[in-house]
Amino acid sequence: MLSPWFLCRNEDLKEMLESNKESLKLEAMKRIVGLIAKGKNASELFPAVVKNVASKNIELKKLVYVYLVRYAEEQQDLALLSISTFQRALKDPNQLIRASALRVLSSIRVPIIVPIMMLAIKEAATDLSPYVRKTAAHAIQKLFSLDPDQKEHLIEVIEKLLKDKSTLVAGSVVMAFEEVCPDRIDLIHKNYRKLCNLLVDVEEWGQVVIIHMLTRYARTQFVSPWREDAVFDENSEKAFYDSEEERRVDQSKPYIMDPDHRLLLRNTKPLLQSRNTAVVMAVSQLYWHLSPKHELSIITKSLVRLLRSHREVQYIVLQNIATMSIQRKGMFEPFMKSFYVRSTDATHIKTLKLEILTNLANEANISTILREFQTYVKSQDKAFAAATIQAIGCCATNISEVTDTCLNGLVLLLSNRDETVVAESVVVIKKLLQTQPSQHSDIIKHMAKLFDNITVPMARASILWLMGEYCEHVPKIAPDVLRKMAKTFTDEEDIVKLQIVNLAAKLYLTNSKQTKLLTQYILNLGKYDQNYDIRDRTRFIRQLIVPNEKSGALSKYARRILMAPKPAPVLQSAFKDRDRFQLGTLSHTLNSQASGYLELSDWPAVAPDQSVRNVEVVEPVRLPFVSVSVESRSESESGSESSSSESSSESRSELDSDSDSGTDQKKNTKPKPKTLNIMTKYILIHIVLSISSPFFVNCMCSLLHLCVFLACQFDAVSWPVRVSLQASSPVFVPETSHELLHRMTGKGLSAQYRFTRQPCIYGNSMVSLQLTLSNRTDQALENIHISEKSSTGQNIHRFNAIERLEPQASVTVSMGVDFNDSTQTANFQLCTKEDEFSVSIQPAVGELLLPITMSEADFTKEQGKLVGMNESSATITITPENVSSQSVNRKVVSVANLGVIPSGQENIYRFAGKTVSSGSLVLVSVALKDPDAMITINTEKTVMGSMLLRQVKTALTNSGP
Repeated sequence: MLSPWFLCRNEDLKEMLESNKESLKLEAMKRIVGLIAKGKNASELFPAVVKNVASKNIELKKLVYVYLVRYAEEQQDLALLSISTFQRALKDPNQLIRASALRVLSSIRVPIIVPIMMLAIKEAATDLSPYVRKTAAHAIQKLFSLDPDQKEHLIEVIEKLLKDKSTLVAGSVVMAFEEVCPDRIDLIHKNYRKLCNLLVDVEEWGQVVIIHMLTRYARTQFVSPWREDAVFDENSEKAFYDSEEERRVDQSKPYIMDPDHRLLLRNTKPLLQSRNTAVVMAVSQLYWHLSPKHELSIITKSLVRLLRSHREVQYIVLQNIATMSIQRKGMFEPFMKSFYVRSTDATHIKTLKLEILTNLANEANISTILREFQTYVKSQDKAFAAATIQAIGCCATNISEVTDTCLNGLVLLLSNRDETVVAESVVVIKKLLQTQPSQHSDIIKHMAKLFDNITVPMARASILWLMGEYCEHVPKIAPDVLRKMAKTFTDEEDIVKLQIVNLAAKLYLTNSKQTKLLTQYILNLGKYDQNYDIRDRTRFIRQLIVPNEKSGALSKYARRILMAPKPAPVLQSAFKDRDRFQLGTLSHTLNSQASGYLELSDWPAVAPDQSVRNVEVVEPVRLPFVSVSVESRSESESGSESSSSESSSESRSELDSDSDSGTDQKKNTKPKPKTLNIMTKYILIHIVLSISSPFFVNCMCSLLHLCVFLACQFDAVSWPVRVSLQASSPVFVPETSHELLHRMTGKGLSAQYRFTRQPCIYGNSMVSLQLTLSNRTDQALENIHISEKSSTGQNIHRFNAIERLEPQASVTVSMGVDFNDSTQTANFQLCTKEDEFSVSIQPAVGELLLPITMSEADFTKEQGKLVGMNESSATITITPENVSSQSVNRKVVSVANLGVIPSGQENIYRFAGKTVSSGSLVLVSVALKDPDAMITINTEKTVMGSMLLRQVKTALTNSGP
């Protein structure tokens, strides 16, 4: 009785291989291949296995070839004895045997058989079986690595295989091309269109290789689609062949995209729905490097979809998105929730998502991002919490409106129990203070109070550096800190000691009366320190600041040297310069050029002759393909990219549905469900089946009713409605009008606008405006309207066209604009029958609010929820005539459309409102304490809060009415 395969000894297997029974030999080979698959070493069986290479049993021969491919390189001498057998097998009627024989022959890495391998590859390249030709393409790479001198002969074989029309061969021969002669672009010219057309039917890993090769090819043969004179009209592209030669003569004509360039983009687009991650990444990098800028958004949804894969896939995808998001923030901003950190994410995934969120931050979404960051700082993952603090510092540097808010939030973190958080906060505060040259004293004083509780060396060193750099701002605290440091100098870390020496030197120069003896004491300690860096620094400082006969001249320049202005550090993304590598490559992942990396060439100034690609195009015979993916089917049936806001919001909600973040939706917009398409299909099925079988009619009717019920439940449950706050009438409505169009610019038509501060009747998220149009000419103006073309993304409700406006007459109309809680200008065209005029409306931050009513208790409760980075405050000095309830209320409500909250406390005034677009709370309180006033603004919209704070300060300090 035979032992199980995992208990078989080599002696038993040898006996079975030397048996006269084919069944025993076949069983032995199955067990041996099983051992190899398990990672076991079966090289000792090579002599017994190689004896069966000439077996007539096809199944046994295939297994022997599998074994020989694995061990032919290790047992070259024995493998050479079977070369004649392999040569005979190359003529075998079975294509699998022919391919296996060539695979084994090319695996014997002995230079003496190179001529035999070369001959075998040439014969296999003309084989009738595409599988054998595919194997020949793989053998080319093996032979080239064994003997590079055969390059010219191998190129001839590659040129022949590139003409192959089989989808099975295409990927393998392009792989051989990339390995042997990637610079021979001329070999691709005649096969370019064929490869583009075959691409969708090539096996997945072949698609990846072909796409990367075609990316490099396109960068050498086509002109950049990013140039300003590019034209992308489809009809113009069809006429390219007739006009390109004319354009070569007249360079003043606009560039029209080459149809071959468009062919590549069109044929790779369906592969964005591939199940293979590498294919999706390959297409994405192709679009990134080759497509016009306005088409880049095509790849966004596919890349975000990959974030649902394994963490290894997520890591690569997030790295590429991080690089893209630096140059194209708008691509990924609609899918920002997909980059929110999950508790189950690994640290390296969290860090990359944090990097992307930082890159996507702008004035409109910074409030939401900072609210997420506040949650991340509390993470148990110390490295991630530290990275979050660095991200907050980057946001503060890049967006000046939130710099003060971020700085205040980081100061609050200094009281955190976690030493890592405190240390990182100190380091980031130090960098931010260098970018904010004023108002250091309060923060430095606060850090000095916490200094004794901070134990991390880098944090202590950063505080000491700040003390020394801005010692003139804290003249009473800095000497006391130096006194404490003198006591503990010998116990401090080296990095701290160096900063103590620097602090002593700077205080000696600015306050020598108090610190002269302390400085001498510290310099004496440093002179005999064990670390030679500290000894050298101490001796240098002594010679620099203490005047004597030899260094008297040098000491005159000590203040210039030590107190010179320091350049502010640049906080930037780690992926800023990584775009120098092609996306999706190993070099991009490592941020270092890897072996074998081929750089993308720059776009040519003038496109090379496109006629080199003119060949007779033969449509490939494609294998039958049935798509069961809803996403793929919908993509192929659409036929064109949809850029409407409805489709983008639908995809956004679909991709963000599984986000575990607790943040609210910005807009209470209910996405359009996909139930209608499903219902339509079931109705069609119902109609078809009703013709044939009453039984199926009853079943389908029941199923139809169930679908209707589930659709209703889906609509009722899946989309929670945000409860809005109770709005009230405006306290103050300004009568001031702003000029929209001057009569000289408008050829006699003038326009004024003002904010009505009323809820807009055209939409809950719109700001209501009143326009006054006047005709200052002697002739009537006709068809006054707002053009459908709008240069910005704001949603504008246009007034009905005015058919006729008589001379010297005026008319008042209403309109609504959704500013998306941003002070960005709304640009549009005001038109008459003959002319169009570009106009713009710049909203003040106070006009983006609606007043609300609430009790004093509710105000205090909501204010307690909006603290930390959601709170902005300032203390100002106001004149006596402004210290009255009437004056304060009038000035605040004139600046912002807020409601007045009744207050039971004297000299404390409260105001409340909500943003028009998202309904976010805005709470304002003014506490008077003669002669100062403390202004506090609490809101999730951090940028709006900072801007509103500045306007309220200006209003209260103004002595006018």
